Amino acid sequence: MSKSKLEYIWLDGYKPTQNMRSKTKVENDFSGKLEDCPIWSFDGSSTKQASGGASDCLLKPVAIYPDPARENGYLVMTEVLNADGTPHASNGRATIDDDDNDFWFGFEQEYFVMDKDTQLPLGFPIGGYPGPQGMYYCSVGGRHTHGRSFVEEHADLCIAAGLNFEGINQEVASGQWEYQLFAKGAKKAGDEIWISRYLLDRLTEQYGYYIEYHPKPVKGDWNGSGMHANFSNTVLRTCGSQETYEKICEAFRPVVKEHIAVYGEFNDERLTGDHETASIDDFSYGVSDRGASIRIPIITVEKGWKGWLEDRRPASNGDPYKIAGRIIKTVKSANIS
Repeated sequence: MSKSKLEYIWLDGYKPTQNMRSKTKVENDFSGKLEDCPIWSFDGSSTKQASGGASDCLLKPVAIYPDPARENGYLVMTEVLNADGTPHASNGRATIDDDDNDFWFGFEQEYFVMDKDTQLPLGFPIGGYPGPQGMYYCSVGGRHTHGRSFVEEHADLCIAAGLNFEGINQEVASGQWEYQLFAKGAKKAGDEIWISRYLLDRLTEQYGYYIEYHPKPVKGDWNGSGMHANFSNTVLRTCGSQETYEKICEAFRPVVKEHIAVYGEFNDERLTGDHETASIDDFSYGVSDRGASIRIPIITVEKGWKGWLEDRRPASNGDPYKIAGRIIKTVKSANIS
């Protein structure tokens, strides 16, 4: 009889920023298939998802990946359900209107690697600052590059887990990094971001680090951290029409507040109009414009207006489920008939 460790991962009920929680279920002779992952329960009163008098919440498995760091291990992404089987109020995944997987998402997850002892980003000296921005972005060498071995190990874990991991690079600030994931289907894209974050956070336990997802952890003349959302559907991938692209972009203008509401806490500190951002109070779009709210990639234009759009406003601490769900709702509202 073989035993497998299934790590059930879910999002708690903290507002406005949810946290990952997880616990291990040991199963005998497990097949490795999602359909053989049983629904499990947890104490919702400890995660702000239930009261003490009726504390049981349910974990519904929705995606499974091999756990590259555990023998006979699996990573099981779950949705939180109420005791009666309905989606819990904290369950953003259940609100995504993309059952046919027509929407494709590529998320660019930025973050800071923090030293647990100094509580500063890697490369920051105690009581001071490293050299100014300029030499850290995509740098090579020990003077400006900090945390490469950690980041490389995370990439290897994601690839071994079967995530569609597309790349890594050091970002503009010292100790700031980014990785990219792509998936066909909004729910799958969200699943993979959360699994990749789980692997990232768990890995810090071995290094004496922690991950800072705050979109502006270092004040002053330092870049913040975002999670740019590249998205497309069949219309964007095939229309060949500048007018259609502009109508879709304009559909975002009247719902700026609705988007910002789910794009991450403290995003006002990042979206200032500086450091390659648009102001949180404005809305703009433009071809190859990294200072716009939505960038129309030059490749999309060169291919005859067939491609994707990039919403540059989501923050690094945003929930990809909620971000994707809001983008889909807005794109579907565009009057392009």
